[in-house]
This record gives sequence, C-alpha cells and structure tokens, in this order.
Amino acid sequence: MSTRRVAAVTGGGRGIGRAIALAFARGGVSVALLARSQPRLAQVAAEIAGAGGRAHPIACDVTSKSAVDEAFAEAASVLGPIDILVNSAGVADSAPFTRLDETQWDRTIAVNLKGTFLCTRAAIGGMVARGTGRVINIASVAGRIGVPYTAAYCASKHGVLGLTRSVAIEVARTGVTVNAICPGFVNTDMTSDAVARIARTTGRTEPQAREALEAMNPQRRLVQPEEVAAVAVFLISDAAAGITGQAIDVDGGQFMA
Repeated sequence: MSTRRVAAVTGGGRGIGRAIALAFARGGVSVALLARSQPRLAQVAAEIAGAGGRAHPIACDVTSKSAVDEAFAEAASVLGPIDILVNSAGVADSAPFTRLDETQWDRTIAVNLKGTFLCTRAAIGGMVARGTGRVINIASVAGRIGVPYTAAYCASKHGVLGLTRSVAIEVARTGVTVNAICPGFVNTDMTSDAVARIARTTGRTEPQAREALEAMNPQRRLVQPEEVAAVAVFLISDAAAGITGQAIDVDGGQFMA
C-alpha cells in the first residue's frame, strides 16, 4: 500500500480547489477530487496524472449526506484513508437583502455551510481514530466582515468560521487540526461571474466592474488561486502542527484583525 498521504478536495474542478489539488499533488499527496462537474474533475485528474501524481475524480453533491458518504467511501477505497480534507466547494450569488429569496438563501447555506459540515463529519472520525489529520475550510473575507448584497454568502462564511473554531477545540488533543483560509476576491471563475453580474446590474463595463473589486484589496489586485494554495500547503506541513482554530487571511490587507 502507498505511504502517500491522501487528501479529499471539494470544489476540486476549478478555482481555489483546483489550485490546492495541484499543489498537494506536486508535494506527493494523492488527491480525491470532488465536485458536481465530472468533466472538470477528469481534466484536473489528468493534469495531476500527467505530472506524475495520483488523483481520483468523484462526482459529488456536497449538500447530500448519502452522496458525501458514498464519495468518501469511494475515495478511501481507491486511494486510502483520508488524511487531509479541504472544503472548497462553494457558491456566491448576490442580491439586495430585500430581494434575497428563500431559494437563493437555502442553496447558499446548503453548499457553503452544510456541505462543509457533511464533508467534515465524513472525514474527521477516521482522522481522530488514527491520531492525525488536517481539515482546511475555504472561508472568505466575507466571513470576517459584512459585504453588501451578499447576505447569504456572508452568513454562510461566518458560519464556516464558527464551525472551524468549534470543531478545532473539540479535536485539539487528538492530533487533528482544523483551520480556515479567508481569501479576498480571487482570480477565478466565481469572481468573473461576479464581475458579469455587477456589469449587468449597474451599467458599468466589465473592466470597470473588475477594477472596483480590485480596489477593495489594498494592493489593488485580485488574489491568485496559487497564493491560497500555498497557505493550504503550509497548513498540512509538520511546521503547522500547532496551528488550529485559526482563520488565515489572504486578501492583500482588506481585513486586519
């Protein structure tokens, strides 16, 4: 049996999840890629395999307990016990609060918060039993501050931070750490979708909309997915064994505690 560590990365088909999966694989970690879009997952798995790594794509709806349980069982069967979990699957719609409907609210909470809960529940028991493990939740600067027109997203990411801290305390003596990364606006498809929405609803051009998002970062730029991945790589290293229950900001200084 391989002595490689095994990571499960949700949202592994694109954006931050993809960048983390690739970075882990370069470091010798086998990666189970979970997301709804099988073609995207297959593409990332092929990238990893082409570079000499090992990956297994699994189509999974993180809002469904049965789907999550089946996906994690498959990942463990194919790659081995899950040592590392990255909860990166997420959605980010926007609307003024007075026009935020229940369907949009429920979907955002289900994917961003319930999905993080279900996947963590599926993985952490084995980690605790083995006395080692790393859980990394991809939160957001919107989990730190209020952002207009994104009440559901902000609520879900504030919830992710609360979940992170609570679980970290519960497992603090087991050898398992639980942390969150809080990016600002990242150069991903999700941000491109936000740019298109802003342009569509405000009459700005897309370059103007993108510039407005960049201006929220004191460095006046979008964060790159690889910058978030670098923090994730550090958090799974031996040097980070004493770091747990933390929210690490990667936002160019947008939020300063």
